[in-house]
Amino acid sequence: MRDFITVAKALGDESRVRALLALCQRELCVCQIIELLGLAPSTVSKHMSILKQARLVDSRKNGRWIYYRLADDDVPVAASEATAWVMKALSSDPRTRKDDARLKQILKFEPEVLCRRQAKT
Repeated sequence: MRDFITVAKALGDESRVRALLALCQRELCVCQIIELLGLAPSTVSKHMSILKQARLVDSRKNGRWIYYRLADDDVPVAASEATAWVMKALSSDPRTRKDDARLKQILKFEPEVLCRRQAKT
């Protein structure tokens, strides 16, 4: 039951669901997620921490950059089923389509460029 409650809480925020959906297709640098969501870096870090705690996502560090991807190792059934449900339920949602289009534009920039641009604001 604990896994279920943790996953349910993690999915209780639109920004976290949007981040999860963005990760369904590829691994992303945190700066790319920041750009997509339009939130402060500290806010995105908190959201990603909650998703990671629910074991919905994993992360890796590469130099200064942190990359997130959907969790694939030791994933509780509640987490894998929830991810599949979110993808199915929201795949044709207008917000999801808008985020997909925005992410295509974001991916044209190297993470280093995005990070430098975000640091200036």
